[in-house]
Amino acid sequence: MFQPHVVKKGTVFGATLLVSGTCIGGGMLALPVITAPAGFFPSLVLMGACWVFMTLTGLLLIEANLWMEEGAHITTMASRLLGRFGKFAAVMLYLFMGYASLIAYNSGGGEIVAVAALKLIGFPLSRIESCLLFTLIFGAMIYLGTRVIGRINAILVVGMIAAYIALVTVGVDEIRLDYLQHMNWNHSFTAMPIIFTTFSYQLIVPSLTPYLHRDPGMLRKSIILGTSIPFVIYLIWQCLTLGQIPVEGEYGLAQTLERGSSVIESLRNLTDSSLLGVFADYFAFFALVTSYLGIALGLFDFLSDALKIKKQGSNYWILGSLIVIPALLFTLLYPNAFIFFLELSGGFGDALLSGLIPVMMVWIGRYSKRIEGPYQVLGGKGVLVSLFAMAIFVLLVQIYNLL
Repeated sequence: MFQPHVVKKGTVFGATLLVSGTCIGGGMLALPVITAPAGFFPSLVLMGACWVFMTLTGLLLIEANLWMEEGAHITTMASRLLGRFGKFAAVMLYLFMGYASLIAYNSGGGEIVAVAALKLIGFPLSRIESCLLFTLIFGAMIYLGTRVIGRINAILVVGMIAAYIALVTVGVDEIRLDYLQHMNWNHSFTAMPIIFTTFSYQLIVPSLTPYLHRDPGMLRKSIILGTSIPFVIYLIWQCLTLGQIPVEGEYGLAQTLERGSSVIESLRNLTDSSLLGVFADYFAFFALVTSYLGIALGLFDFLSDALKIKKQGSNYWILGSLIVIPALLFTLLYPNAFIFFLELSGGFGDALLSGLIPVMMVWIGRYSKRIEGPYQVLGGKGVLVSLFAMAIFVLLVQIYNLL
């Protein structure tokens, strides 16, 4: 008798790591730079607020996703609950966030390649040359396919964790408490778009639902634990970096912010420990490459589906070119692309796609269409209104940052 194949149910541990791994990446390198003017304690308060916001919007996506059939993507959810305009907005925002992130990681990766080239061959590369080299090496990996990239990514993630542990172990003795006491609340809110980026994971929520066999309790635990781990890691990271690097002066965080670079440049040039600079470079490399490959692969699959281009033969080159070439061109056109495009991704992309759209979908589903599902986020209309207001606030902050 024929026995249907049943996919084994995933675990909360596995789903938690998927959420955490999606959050933690290249955006972490910008976090100390963008929060430095405000200081450690104001940034901690903002991180807490953004963590709660992004956790709740992820739970809202679970609620809405459980109303749908298994496998429904966020674009399908937006189409069903928000209509054609909702689907169009979701598609455009997904592409915007993907390309903005790739541009940022191209820029940050180019900096790492330039430093590596100087150390290895003693020859400085220009910004254009280093960004081209980064794109040629890691952009070409898209053509290797999901399985191979998955294996490469697993190795890189292990490397990133090892480098982070080494960085914290070596750097903890270098922390100066007087640096952590700097506070300026007037500069605090401008950091919110970048902080949003560092807690961004909502696009994988539709993949978690079938992975955990639509179990509301397991999904809820995975989201809460999965966002809590990055919060703790960022807290230690902020203490380590803001406690070692002054805000003002040469290679200070204010100067790094003006250049639109990552915190690694400051760590490399201002710390007394040579090992710290080495571990910082390794950590930056692993964080940027894992983020780049994850975003690029996601865009590859998304464009294949949206444009109805099968992933075979010469189509691989067409899809790869649609991803790599536009991102590279924008990277070369904008010298300070790293911070700038991460801000755009968080301030517009995450505020809308990870914030407003989940709130609007649940509001319409609950109170207009009267849909009842197996799970509902606590708090009722008050929570939805508060989340909506915070998303609008972050949008306004991003607009202010651009002025």
